[in-house]
Amino acid sequence: MIRLLRPFTRAVTYTRWLHLLVAVVWPSLWIFINARWWAPATGAVLLLCAGLVPAMRTVEGLQARVLLTGQDGGGADVVTAPAVAWSDRGRLVGWLLARLLTGCAVSVVSVHLPLAAVRLVAASLGGGGPWWYVCLAPAPLVLLAAVVIGSGELITVLARRLLGPSPAERLAALEERTDRLLERTRIARELHDSIGHALTVAVVQAGAARAAGDPAFTERALDAIEETGRAALEDLERVLGVLRESGRPVGARPTLADADRLLESARASGATVDAEVTGPVETVPGPVSREGYRILQEALTNVLRHAGAVPVRVRVEVADGGLALEVRNPLGAATPGPGRDSGLRGIRERAALLGGRARTGPDDGNRRVRVELPLA
Repeated sequence: MIRLLRPFTRAVTYTRWLHLLVAVVWPSLWIFINARWWAPATGAVLLLCAGLVPAMRTVEGLQARVLLTGQDGGGADVVTAPAVAWSDRGRLVGWLLARLLTGCAVSVVSVHLPLAAVRLVAASLGGGGPWWYVCLAPAPLVLLAAVVIGSGELITVLARRLLGPSPAERLAALEERTDRLLERTRIARELHDSIGHALTVAVVQAGAARAAGDPAFTERALDAIEETGRAALEDLERVLGVLRESGRPVGARPTLADADRLLESARASGATVDAEVTGPVETVPGPVSREGYRILQEALTNVLRHAGAVPVRVRVEVADGGLALEVRNPLGAATPGPGRDSGLRGIRERAALLGGRARTGPDDGNRRVRVELPLA
């Protein structure tokens, strides 16, 4: 019994009822212009013609969200954007017709069923009918309650179907959501690569300076830590700015043209870096160049973190419509350490997103990271 009465405790039940009654206001106004039957029909035709106006979809969508779905959190299923395609306008006309017909039926029932209950009570008490008529008086009211609840559910289902997003809009929303997820993943990777590289350099430099006991070396180590920390702070501030203001344009991200900064940072950490860059690196497309920089940064960070100050061979080649990155270091110097899997996994994910491939692991006595990215 309590379950049957629960809909009457929800505000959305009454707002749906109101939404249907409002639907017949416009055609009913035409009765004051002319009392003939065709006057309300003319108002209904004009209302349906208004469905061809793109902005009408916004009006109906807002009403449906507030009165039909706003109270139960289902408003996301109803679109409030203006109609663009003719199919959207056709669905809007169908919605207006369905709402008008349902509203007319509900308005008639809402008037006549309570009157029927009053007549039954009056007939029973006034002697115009048998005494048991009064026992039938609740029946029209129960029927009215069922009509109100049922019509509200029906019109809400129709609203989600006819005012919901079209296939093109669903695809656009899915692409937008995918872009947001990819952006979040990219930001997480950038923070991991940039901050991880800075911390690795700082730890290696501090340890080397303590072990060396040379004031001049300690001075150089502090300079390297300071420079790397400044670069990491710039990256952090840029990423946090994007997170704070979604509409703010993304600042300039480092590209392979800035790779010298990475190489010098690795050299300052004690590693012997043999770098060779061939081909027009400056002509590499922005997305590929930026991701290539991060891949190189992560590869060098892995070397410093797990192998320490060891000889490193870096090769960057731009040729035949592709970019090849290779980082090698002696295999025997590698020591287990935290974060190896996450770093290499990030390199492989970056390469896969750009349609390339990454190979990591032992190779001829060395630990090798090789990434090939298409420029197209």
